[in-house]
Amino acid sequence: MGRNMVHPSARFTRRQFAAAGGRLTLAAIGAVFFPFGSPAAEAAVLNVAYAGSMGSVMEGPLKAAVGSDLHLEMRGRAQGASALARLIVGGIIRPDVFISVTPGPMMTVLRAGKAKSAEPIAHTEMVIAYSPKSRLAAQFELAARGKADWWKILEQPGLRFGRTDPVADPQGRNIIFTMMLAAKMYQQPDLVEKTLGATMNEKQIFSETTVLARLQSGELDASSAYRIQPGPFHLPYIPLPRQVNLSSQRVREDNPSLKLSVVGKTYYPEPLIYYAAALSDASNPRGAAEFVHWLRSGAAQTIFRRYDYDSPDSASALQS
Repeated sequence: MGRNMVHPSARFTRRQFAAAGGRLTLAAIGAVFFPFGSPAAEAAVLNVAYAGSMGSVMEGPLKAAVGSDLHLEMRGRAQGASALARLIVGGIIRPDVFISVTPGPMMTVLRAGKAKSAEPIAHTEMVIAYSPKSRLAAQFELAARGKADWWKILEQPGLRFGRTDPVADPQGRNIIFTMMLAAKMYQQPDLVEKTLGATMNEKQIFSETTVLARLQSGELDASSAYRIQPGPFHLPYIPLPRQVNLSSQRVREDNPSLKLSVVGKTYYPEPLIYYAAALSDASNPRGAAEFVHWLRSGAAQTIFRRYDYDSPDSASALQS
């Protein structure tokens, strides 16, 4: 039944309304004619600000499932999680739910009192996506099969590599941490410089929403990516060793000396876990709470598995 339709049992004739003797309050009338609450047009809307890497699953199967399972119209905003966190804390945007990747952006929101807790809903890992149109595609394919050193290919002169802004987007920092860990693992102290150049290398940095599209068109040879991202673009990727792909929940504890300074702020490696929080000033608090709970349900987790997200396993909730 559409939101603007009235169930036949809720229709009143003028005579029936008069017989009620004016005893119906405005609240009661609203309850009769607007089954989702008053005003009906707003109650069924859920505004969700989410990490841009989730675009394919959020705007596709999850949006459809939320409509059918929770009877909510999800309206999403995709952007780098760090940038979204700052917008939420600054009061510039007021979504009902915030979903971040890595604990850092979510802790920014929690510490500002914008939410009480955040639930882990999924997990991923870093990969190197590459373009089938690249002149180096054959070499990348060998690396994907474990028959060539992936990092040596990325060091080749003239290779066009794409990544995101490390200030606005956790993935922009995560690819740098991945290369730092690779330098340590392969004992190549200059690996980061050879593959990425400067931290803020303008030739490599693009908005999160365009990196894989540029890769798909052949404008780039390779790019950073989470394992969940290449599939919807029909792009191949190189899996990375567990020692460097940030999948371990102990990545910071196991690498205590690893850190990155960006624009005067220091960051440390974090596990690639997605967290969801119902925000304290949500316009639809009931819908927000139901949605966060639903994201951990079997129905939602089945969708996540289908789109290559891993289970959050034993990850704990974050608290303010």
